[in-house]
Amino acid sequence: MGWTIGVDVGGTFTDFYAANDEAGIFHVGKTPSTPANPAQAILNGLVALCERHDIELGSIVRLSHGTTVGTNALIQRTGSPVALITTQGFRDLLEIGRQTRPHMYDLQKDHPAPLVEREHRIELPERIGADGGIVRKPEIDEINAAVDEAVAAGVESCAIGFLFAFRNPQHEQQVAAALRERAPNIAISLSSEVQPEFREYERLSTTVLNAYLQPVMWEYLQTLENGVSESAPSATLGINQSSGGLMSPQRAREFPVRTALSGPAAGAIGAAHAARQTGRKNIITLDMGGTSADVALIRDYKVDLAFDRDVAGFPIRMPCVDVETVGAGGGSVAWFDRDGLLKVGPISAGADPGPVCYGRGGEQPTVTDANLILGRLSSRGLLDGDMGLDPDLSRAAYQPIADRLGFSPERTAHGVLGIVVANMVRTIRTISVERGYDPRDFVLMPFGGAGPLHARDVALSLGMSEMVVPSAPGIVCAQGLLVSDLKEDFVASRRIGLDDAGIAILSSTADALQSRAAQWFEDENTPHDGRQMELVVDARYVGQNFELAVPVARGATISCEMLPDAEQLHAKFCEAHETAYGYASPTDPVEIVNVRLSASARLYREASAPAVEDNPGEPVPRDERQVYFAADTAVVTRVFARAELLPGQTITGPAIIEQLDTTTPVYPGDRAEVTPDGHLIIKINAETDA
Repeated sequence: MGWTIGVDVGGTFTDFYAANDEAGIFHVGKTPSTPANPAQAILNGLVALCERHDIELGSIVRLSHGTTVGTNALIQRTGSPVALITTQGFRDLLEIGRQTRPHMYDLQKDHPAPLVEREHRIELPERIGADGGIVRKPEIDEINAAVDEAVAAGVESCAIGFLFAFRNPQHEQQVAAALRERAPNIAISLSSEVQPEFREYERLSTTVLNAYLQPVMWEYLQTLENGVSESAPSATLGINQSSGGLMSPQRAREFPVRTALSGPAAGAIGAAHAARQTGRKNIITLDMGGTSADVALIRDYKVDLAFDRDVAGFPIRMPCVDVETVGAGGGSVAWFDRDGLLKVGPISAGADPGPVCYGRGGEQPTVTDANLILGRLSSRGLLDGDMGLDPDLSRAAYQPIADRLGFSPERTAHGVLGIVVANMVRTIRTISVERGYDPRDFVLMPFGGAGPLHARDVALSLGMSEMVVPSAPGIVCAQGLLVSDLKEDFVASRRIGLDDAGIAILSSTADALQSRAAQWFEDENTPHDGRQMELVVDARYVGQNFELAVPVARGATISCEMLPDAEQLHAKFCEAHETAYGYASPTDPVEIVNVRLSASARLYREASAPAVEDNPGEPVPRDERQVYFAADTAVVTRVFARAELLPGQTITGPAIIEQLDTTTPVYPGDRAEVTPDGHLIIKINAETDA
């Protein structure tokens, strides 16, 4: 039997999801992360998972990995020294940027310092025109001088970004060839390869970020590959991208910037998979871990993509799953600001020392401590009792705050959770209400280790009446890696008028992109029956500064007959504009600025859901305890082990459902039902809160 395993590295835990499609079984696992060397937790946890569930290491056929190495390197600025060779007159573009402030009301806050020192930004007398024609060709001695200067800087990587190189990469390729010959040990990133799109500043910034991460990711992936090949010699390793698909380790070495939002993307893909299994096509996700919470919108089982994101304050221009993040997690610290108001997060206790109740030296009260005080978490601990929690330590940590507020520790803990919920609700509104979507038309899907603990209050605040808690909420990101497709994105950046002549240009451009995608399918040796292409255009009204993504066609192949005519595409754009901005003009001219083709190959085969017994019987609680669902009143609450629940069984609150990776409270009057795939569908009874 062949096993496929997804592994997601988080700030606190490294999660595993192992599945065997032939047998229709799966296992989950968690192990503490090792931030100093993330590969250590992966390799150790992989062996422990296989030993616990009698999985032969040689039977693992695929290991899919979501990595935070690149993200952490950007946040902590621990990447490699990098040089930049750019068009003469553009060396300061990284600092000039868009001449906008990072925060509207904070005049002291500034953008992060560029990753390339000014003395390491090298200018080359060259120029490509907007039409791709050569305006100024660099001389050989000028290229050699720039290369010598880059080598003399003693850097480990070099970014090469020239004006309009996305229309003609000739000059970038010339400089790269000279640099490789002169210093083959220096990693090279070309803007025409990293992201060949218009918008000079974002393209240059993305290229620099890619160069900054190349040596770091190269070393990490080499260590991981060596360890995996030694432990599981039959396993193929796949690395998750920010766009929600897998790529080979070689592509990840070349383009590490594509992994900048790898973890949150995996969570959204895993949520979309669970949405299909439960038949809920419109989902708002709430992925709450130890440090932060990520929220995303899923419509018709599809995750939206964004093309302009910031990571650690640096702009990135490439396809990314549209996820918003807020500093709200189980480790978020409760503290008093200078204004005397109680705040929660974004400061976090992290994995080390962790919340006070871990008993590892933490002293600041956290969200996890609040849940323990209220009885929502068991003193048995996390990881199904393997990681004990001490409620006395939590209560002692909350007592000073309670004394200052004049509340009991329980009321104080309840208030802290209310602040966390308010922070998450505000973030969900940015991806829903502020974009024209009513949260009441969606189902809330909480996951992550802390998501289900707080989801009910979030849903109630947004007027949502139903929640879906996945079968393994704390492992959804790892499961998302398991069900992700192999994926590659191709783009052609050019202005195309939306008329009959423009449709002909669009057709020829799509054919060229499709040829590149077909070659990629062959190079990756992907299965023929799971291949899929999706054509999308970035369009705008003539004179607009920003564009909207408009889906054009989708299929195993895209023929000319599948393309809409100019009038139909104009109508599609107006529909997207109406949704985004609340208005559209059917008469104003529209132009296309980017043509995108996403190619994917399905690797995962869905196992059939187990049959539901006609009469599964009543679930049997394993314990009961006092739980505070409200601020001042505790109620006797039954405690169930989720592993013992059967498909078709229902539980009416108050109840607590515990499992390895999370705890799910069922509030008084709410009703939870187990689906054939093991998910929980919780119907919220808002009247009990009236």
